[in-house]
Amino acid sequence: MPLEDLRQSPMMVHLLDALDEGKDIGHHGRFTFATIAARFIDRDQVVEWLAKDGDFDEHKAKALVQQVVDRGYNPPSRRRIMEWQADQEFPICPTPDDPDACNPYRELTMPDSVIEDIEEYREQKFEATEAEEGEPAVR
Repeated sequence: MPLEDLRQSPMMVHLLDALDEGKDIGHHGRFTFATIAARFIDRDQVVEWLAKDGDFDEHKAKALVQQVVDRGYNPPSRRRIMEWQADQEFPICPTPDDPDACNPYRELTMPDSVIEDIEEYREQKFEATEAEEGEPAVR
């Protein structure tokens, strides 16, 4: 999917613009960007964008993108983004007071693989909870 698809999210526009200006978007901003962008544009483009960060270089960008891909990280929820934003100076979400803003699952059409990963995770979590409680998991 092209970069234009990412620009449907005001949060991603904010991050792309900040990176284009060479700003340091912070650890959590870079991770948020990488987990979302890696689902829409190719790895080399993600690395190029992250390497524009004033506190990041191409080597670090490649390592982060590789980690995101190898571990299969899905984009974070709005709640998680807001938690992370509280831990850093750069505002990941440009409009934190808007409860509908900065939700990548609302702002972007996620690839089917992301939705499938989330559903599989929820099923595994349910089964693990049932096993801990000593009750059979129902499907």
